[in-house]
Amino acid sequence: MNENLAALVPELALVGTAVVGLLAGSWLPRRRQWIIAVLAAAACAAGLVATGVTMATDREQTVFAHAFAVDTATGFGRLTVLGALLLIAGMSVETVRGHKRETEYWVLLLLTGAGTLALIGANDLLTLFAAYLLASIPAYALAAYAKDERGTEAALKYYLMGALLGTTMLAGTALLYAAGHATLYRELNTALPTAAYGLVAVGLIGVLAGLLFKAGAVPAHFWVPDVTDGAPTPVAAYVTTLPKIGGLIAGFRLLHQALPGTDVNWPLLLGVVAAVTMTLGNLAAFFQSSVKRLLAYSTISQVGYLLMALAVATRTDLAQRSLLFYLAAYAATNLAAFAVVTELPRARTLDDYRGLARRRPGLAAVLVVCLLGLVGTPPTGVFLGKLEIFSAAVDGGFTWLAALAVANTVASLFYYLRWLAPLFRLDPAEPSATALAVSGRWSAATAYTAGAASLLLGVAGGAVLPLTTGPLLP
Repeated sequence: MNENLAALVPELALVGTAVVGLLAGSWLPRRRQWIIAVLAAAACAAGLVATGVTMATDREQTVFAHAFAVDTATGFGRLTVLGALLLIAGMSVETVRGHKRETEYWVLLLLTGAGTLALIGANDLLTLFAAYLLASIPAYALAAYAKDERGTEAALKYYLMGALLGTTMLAGTALLYAAGHATLYRELNTALPTAAYGLVAVGLIGVLAGLLFKAGAVPAHFWVPDVTDGAPTPVAAYVTTLPKIGGLIAGFRLLHQALPGTDVNWPLLLGVVAAVTMTLGNLAAFFQSSVKRLLAYSTISQVGYLLMALAVATRTDLAQRSLLFYLAAYAATNLAAFAVVTELPRARTLDDYRGLARRRPGLAAVLVVCLLGLVGTPPTGVFLGKLEIFSAAVDGGFTWLAALAVANTVASLFYYLRWLAPLFRLDPAEPSATALAVSGRWSAATAYTAGAASLLLGVAGGAVLPLTTGPLLP
């Protein structure tokens, strides 16, 4: 059995720092709690360095009886998650600075980030469920961090949906074990094609229910707008970004490694889920006036596009690279938009952004890049990601789904322009400077960094795409 702990440096760095931070924070005075934030950033940086070394030296392997895989998907997913965690930490500084529970915030963020990393590399059903719990439980607490009425309601909805679908996921795991007499993907790959069809179908739907909850896809999407609107903005940025990365890569690995030979028509199932998710997300976003709820429904529609890669996971070699690249581009673009919202805490509605281009031209430029980027406008990273994922859908025999995705992309321009138009409006009804007051430098710096990353992924996508190609380890 390979028990090489060095293969898990990024995950261990986050968990270890969370434990050290919790202990240190118990003794540090409140004015020194920022030290835990520095430790959290250092842990993410260490994980990025370790991941870079692993990818550069081709140290791909499975560890702990093949329960965890360190391969291309794991490596690129780690880069995306750890980079996103650094951006979320940057936009969180002004929100949690001086708070009496500042240490707890950073500890919870590290733990849920470690759970997301564990989801990405999980190669066994039990490892997958344990990662689901680690990624979910700290996030419930983060949603209620402000301890106000809206945050408490958001956390309760988040927890109840997570508990229900987590139980469903565990039941699905039990059924797949009953069908294949194993939990390792490599063993299920051999056993499930000859197992009882009903057990495999119901078990798969149960496991996918938990992963669709993490991704925020229909029909497990009900929590997304309420949690995004009720949680602190940096937490909203987290729940609309990182769980998607973990859930979608985990789902892709499960389908590709454990279920390619079964008679269950899961490609069609996921194709339908993708179609409904992108369409419902776009339609619900059309007439939103709250910027956070608009971004919440926007993220649901984006999951619909991403699920296209899962639908063709075993039908085309383009599926993996399109999924991994799109996730990285979406993470940068979505976090940049949320960083702007964090920087302008009093601008809660679309009308509150009137005149932003004149008062805060830098932030307005970032918002233009982000919103047009989420549509899929060149030269942003999401444009290249959509191009790749649409090509994968066509190559995998889902031309109808690609056509529907193009139609949804065009339709989404409507509600993104509803937000962009007020930025350049100079009418007498322009809101006072109070509505566009900024919170500090950290959120602005995060917005500029993430916006630049979104553009860079689009311009230099040809250099990044090769990093997403490589076999998944059994």
